[in-house]
Amino acid sequence: MCLAMPSKVVEVMADDMAIIELGGVKKTISLGLVEDVVPGDYVIVHVGYALSKVDEEEALKTLALFAEMTAAESAPA
Repeated sequence: MCLAMPSKVVEVMADDMAIIELGGVKKTISLGLVEDVVPGDYVIVHVGYALSKVDEEEALKTLALFAEMTAAESAPA
């Protein structure tokens, strides 16, 4: 299963590329499918491409839910 995750844009570069950060990991992605992205925006990322911009509040809620699921999976039964 593949997931598209909300990620924070930390740098916008030339040629529709950007550096995003998710969980402390930085990665270079393409912004070719999304317009008007600036550092600080959140985008939905899937296989190296930003698919859309997402509201910061919604992005943070989604990331918190994923963190809860990860914590629940690693908790002793």
